[in-house]
Amino acid sequence: MGFTTPDLPAVDPTEFLRKPLMERMRILGLDWAENGFGSPKMVHCVYIAKLIVLYAIGGITLATATSGLPAFWHVMEWWNQPIVYQKLIIWTVLLEAIGVAGSWGPLAGKVKPMTGGILFWARPGTIRLRPWKWVPGTNGDRRSRLDVVLYLGLLVSLFVALVRPGVISASLSAALPDNTSGLVSPVLLITPIALLILNGLRDKTIFLAARGEQYLPALVFFAALPFVDMIIALKLLIVVVWLGAGFSKFGKHFSNVVPPMVSNSPSTPFKAVKRAHYRSFPNDMRPSRLADVMGHVGGTTVEIVTPLILLFSTNVYLTIAAVAMMVIFHLFILSTFPLAVPLEWNLLFAYAAVFLFLGFPNGSGYAPWNMSAPWLLAVIVAALVFFPILGNLRPDKVSFLPSMRQYAGNWASAIWAFQPGAEAKLDRVTRSAKNQIDQFIEFGYEPEWAEITLQKTVAWRSMHSQARGLFSLLLSRLPDVDTRTVREAEFLCNSILGFNFGDGHLHAEDMIRAVQDEARFEPGECVIAWVESEAFGSGVQQYKLIDAALGVIERGTWKVADAVAEQPWLPNGPIPLQVSWTRATADESQPSHQGDFGVVA
Repeated sequence: MGFTTPDLPAVDPTEFLRKPLMERMRILGLDWAENGFGSPKMVHCVYIAKLIVLYAIGGITLATATSGLPAFWHVMEWWNQPIVYQKLIIWTVLLEAIGVAGSWGPLAGKVKPMTGGILFWARPGTIRLRPWKWVPGTNGDRRSRLDVVLYLGLLVSLFVALVRPGVISASLSAALPDNTSGLVSPVLLITPIALLILNGLRDKTIFLAARGEQYLPALVFFAALPFVDMIIALKLLIVVVWLGAGFSKFGKHFSNVVPPMVSNSPSTPFKAVKRAHYRSFPNDMRPSRLADVMGHVGGTTVEIVTPLILLFSTNVYLTIAAVAMMVIFHLFILSTFPLAVPLEWNLLFAYAAVFLFLGFPNGSGYAPWNMSAPWLLAVIVAALVFFPILGNLRPDKVSFLPSMRQYAGNWASAIWAFQPGAEAKLDRVTRSAKNQIDQFIEFGYEPEWAEITLQKTVAWRSMHSQARGLFSLLLSRLPDVDTRTVREAEFLCNSILGFNFGDGHLHAEDMIRAVQDEARFEPGECVIAWVESEAFGSGVQQYKLIDAALGVIERGTWKVADAVAEQPWLPNGPIPLQVSWTRATADESQPSHQGDFGVVA
């Protein structure tokens, strides 16, 4: 891998692109196992520079300079100042809402331009996705001038709260009598809270991009709670995030996440280490025992046991050890450069562990049992766990982000399959980016290598359990699948909505209908295999086969156990699919279009 040149697979591009789809997935999956995405090292350096200069130094400088505190290099003077923590949260929300934090740049499928976010959400006519159709005043799926005003108003309100000096409150003075920097004025937080909610009701994409499921509660705590209660509530918030992520990793999916994540890490340069995460490279690419230990000991156990220690421990040394563990945990995730690139989020959480649990330890009166009223503690806990519980039991009702299932491997996801030339119809959709194949070509890739690079993202998906079902669906229902252009939906979604963080709900039926309004695909031209996350303990995943022109044409399930037992390239053929409904049998008066794309009952 060069500094400015990608590490391309060792294939003849012309011959490679003639191979059957699953043979291409096998070759590219093996290449991913050793080389990851193969991005130039320059790309990782850009991310690191953005993280350090823009996010860390920029955020700390703004927080300290506007709060009467010493400059950012005087760490001991500001690390435990509450207003710095508040302003870093606001700074993070601002960058996420603009689109220059998570899901930014080439690793998130954004090449030219590298930023989605504001380029889409400040432009009328782009696609918006309302979360609930029953909410009045949210009709439609295109952004209006009102939406643009609400979005820009959110950014302005966050900036104002960020740069204004703090105010002293009675509760802060009682707890920290020597504090002179104060807290962010609660009055300045009312507008961003309201606008974040209003934007979310009009377009869930903006709410999720701003990580509203985590930062909205923090903003509410800043605005509504007295100081000690605020700190305790913030501890409860971060612990629920950790516990939710840890709990979500129970099941058969998560071990499949670890090997491709480690393989993509530039901090793991030795191919032998990467290969060790697979059972028997190159023949058996299921997770090895090492990957299981990394996932369920280094991941699940750390995210459940350590946060509980932090929440209840009054022992200084035990607390320090637990904080160190969580800092290492987040820095490890950061070092792997996961494809949604949540680098800012991981760095913030590493700092939050230090600030909350060392800056305000339980033994100093900041434990859950020190909250001013038991009923308040109960209400906050109930509110924080509501969506994680609902999202695990009914994943179809809740995005995987409020469900706290970010790294679980148990994701709603999809694969789009276009007939030759049909992908170009996406150019008709109002957006601020071209198709990704064109972005890579403009970036300097030869057309064949641009195609192979995009297919590598599909191969990455194949290394996760749900893809074995998605490919089984395509192989079973599309006899011409080997000649189709196949795209990974998360990457494709980025070029259409300006954001995707692995949430398959963002490229589900609502988005497909909105795309079809402008793209106008003919029946059979664009077929999508889509699957919902596994409901906790169900053992199955619910799939849909969607024709962009016709809507859902088949529903059914597959067993998760069948998916995780197979190799990524399905050498034994498709896994069993249990069909529960088809368009043809539901409405015999309508043509089945079997001849168009081979749908079978």
